[in-house]
Amino acid sequence: MQPYTDSADVVHFIGGKTGRGAGERTQAVFNPATGAPARRLVLGDVADVDAAVASAKAAFPMWRDTPPIRRARVMLRFLELMNRHADELAAIITAEHGKVFSDAQGEVARGIDVIEFACGIPQLLKGDYTEQVSTGMDNWTVRQPLGVVAGITPFNFPCMVPCWMFPVALAAGCTFVLKPSERDPSASLFMARLLKEAGLPDGVFNVVQGDKVVVDALLAHRDVKAVSFVGSTPIANYIYETGAKHGKRVQALGGAKNHMVVMPDADLDKTVDALIGAGYGSAGERCMAISVAVLVGDVADKIVPRLAERARSLVVKDGMQADAEMGPIVTKQALERIEGYIASGVEEGATLVVDGRGLKVPGHEEGFFTGGTLFDNVTPEMRIYKEEIFGPVLACVRVKDFAQAVQLINDHEFGNGVACFTSDGNVAREFGRQIEVGMVGINVPIPVPMAWHGFGGWKRSLFGDMHAYGEEGVRFYTKQKSIMQRWPESTEKGAEFSMPVAK
Repeated sequence: MQPYTDSADVVHFIGGKTGRGAGERTQAVFNPATGAPARRLVLGDVADVDAAVASAKAAFPMWRDTPPIRRARVMLRFLELMNRHADELAAIITAEHGKVFSDAQGEVARGIDVIEFACGIPQLLKGDYTEQVSTGMDNWTVRQPLGVVAGITPFNFPCMVPCWMFPVALAAGCTFVLKPSERDPSASLFMARLLKEAGLPDGVFNVVQGDKVVVDALLAHRDVKAVSFVGSTPIANYIYETGAKHGKRVQALGGAKNHMVVMPDADLDKTVDALIGAGYGSAGERCMAISVAVLVGDVADKIVPRLAERARSLVVKDGMQADAEMGPIVTKQALERIEGYIASGVEEGATLVVDGRGLKVPGHEEGFFTGGTLFDNVTPEMRIYKEEIFGPVLACVRVKDFAQAVQLINDHEFGNGVACFTSDGNVAREFGRQIEVGMVGINVPIPVPMAWHGFGGWKRSLFGDMHAYGEEGVRFYTKQKSIMQRWPESTEKGAEFSMPVAK
C-alpha cells in the first residue's frame, strides 16, 4: 500500500458537503515519521457547530421515521465500502497518527466490527410486550432515538473510536455530529464521504473539525441531546460535568493504567510476547496498553532480562515500512511529555533497565521517535506508576503474592483494563471475581470486548452509566417509552391480500 500523501486542507462536512466554514483559525497536521507539516486543519468555531447541529436537527424527523430495516441497509452499504477501502483508510491513519500500517489495518477492522453489529438494529430495537397487564389492557415498551447526538474522539484511534459511536447512533435513528481529534482528522472526512456514497441522507452525519471551542459549543448547545467522549480522565470529567449541567446524557471514557499480573506458573514465552506487544504496540498510545507488569514472587528475576532483550531489539521506524514494529509518537509535545516521565522515574529511584530516549531513525531524523523504555523496581508512590504516560514505557512492580497483586490494582484510581497470566484455573477465577476493573483478560493481554459486548472501565476510567457500543450503545442513543393501551371494542377492517412490506 502506498503512503497517504494528500496535502489538501482538512475541512468540515456539514449537510452533505465539505467546506471551510466560518472559522478563520488553522493549524498544522504533522506526519509524525518526518516531523514535518503535511496539511492544514481548518478549526471550527461556534457558528460551524450551530450549522452542523441545525443540519442534523433538520434531518432528524425524516431519519427517525425511516424504518430500521432501511437504516440497516444504508449501514450495510457503508460496511461494504469500508471493507473495500480499508487499506486506504489505514494509510491515512498511519500518515497522521504514526502507528504501523498493520496496526492501522487492525484498527479499521475493529471499527468495521461495530458497523456489522449496527446492521442488526431491527432486532436490537425490539421492545417488550405484556398482554392483559390489567383487565382489557396491554402494555409495551419501545426504544426511540434521542435526536441530535455528538461524538468527541481521541487521536489514538481516529477510525475505531468514532465507529464505536456513530454506526450505532445512526442505525438507531439519531443524527450525528463528530468532533475528531485535531491531530489526525482526515479519517473522519474519508468515512463521511463513504457514508454519503452509501446513501445516507445529507445532514444525518456531520463533521466539525476543531479544538476546545468546538467541544464547548457542542456541550452547551440545547439541541444536542447526548455526548459520547473518549480521552484523558481530566477532560472526561470536564465533559461529564459540563454536559450534565446542560441536561445532556453523557458517556465519557477516561484514562487508564492497565496492569498485567504475571504469576510464577505463567508460560514465560507467551507472557513476554504479550507484554512486549501490549506495552509497546502503537507506541503505547492505547487506552488498553499494558503499562504496568505486576511480577509475583520469583518470576521477576526470570522475566525482566527477557523483557529487556526484546525491548532493546524493537524495530522502530516509519510505520509504512513492512518490518516496523513500532512507529513514531503522534506529536513532538507528546514525545517530550513521555521522555519527561522517564526522567521522573529515574529521579524517583526506579531502575531504568532500557532507556528509549534519544532514538534517531535513519532518514527520519526529525521524526517524533522514541524507543521502548523498561523500568524495574517501580513502587506505587512514583509518578510513572500513578499517572497515565501514554507512551512506550513499561513499569515492572514486584509483589510477594497474588493477594498483594490484587490489592495493588484495586487501590489504583483507574480501572480500565487488566490481565492475569497464569496456568492455575482457581487463580484465574478468583482474579476475575476480585479485581475492580471493567475489562479483564485471563492470558489475554488486551481484553477489548467484541462489538456485541461493549467497552468500558470502572472508577475514574468511565464517567456515566453506560459502556460504549454493543447493547449498551443502543441504550445510550435511545430512550425507552412505555405505552399502555385499552380498547373497549375492536374495529373491523377490510381484507388485504398483498404481502405487507416495509415502506
